[in-house]
Amino acid sequence: MPLQDEFYARRMADVLPLVEARLHNALGEPDARAAVTFLGTDRIEVLRFSASGQEGGVVRYATLGMSAQPMADPAAVLADPVKGPRAELLLSVRAGAADTDKVLRPLAVLAASPQVEGVIVAPGASLDVGEPLWPGAPFTSVLVAEPGGLVEDLELDAPLDPVRFLPLLPMTPNEAAWKRVHGAPALQERWLNHGTDLRDPSRRSVPLD
Repeated sequence: MPLQDEFYARRMADVLPLVEARLHNALGEPDARAAVTFLGTDRIEVLRFSASGQEGGVVRYATLGMSAQPMADPAAVLADPVKGPRAELLLSVRAGAADTDKVLRPLAVLAASPQVEGVIVAPGASLDVGEPLWPGAPFTSVLVAEPGGLVEDLELDAPLDPVRFLPLLPMTPNEAAWKRVHGAPALQERWLNHGTDLRDPSRRSVPLD
């Protein structure tokens, strides 16, 4: 491997400790973590930050490992090993109302999708796992929301792009279908106008008539 490639490989290996530190600073210490490795991909971890001491009894799940590599443009002939958007995923749900810890593997699947499917995960996108996010969940997909509210972007040394922490908003199948037609801003406006509790793990679909 050329010296320059070795330099960038070391640099990328340094990204994840910085990402984990940013998560700890914003959310506290995780009380559980699980690791999943898919064939041909890097290891993805999911950290759980329990509801203890958090406002509203909210439990948060954060991926760790997605940002080790930049997301590549699927139309590009060759993927840039250094430049490109980097992200981790965040999911917040109310604790105790459902077995949401089973979301760990679906979250890891979504975090591995840039490597497996060659997609770029960005705000406004829909991500579908094809099955309930956890047992009995009325959601099989999520809407990727804008970053910056819960965990601030992590700036990295040039030429690396910053790591963005993207919130995921669970969608019912009806909401996902409506969003495909009308767009993400329209669905988010519906949620806002109806006072939808997006952290309710068993909520019903927002009225879409």
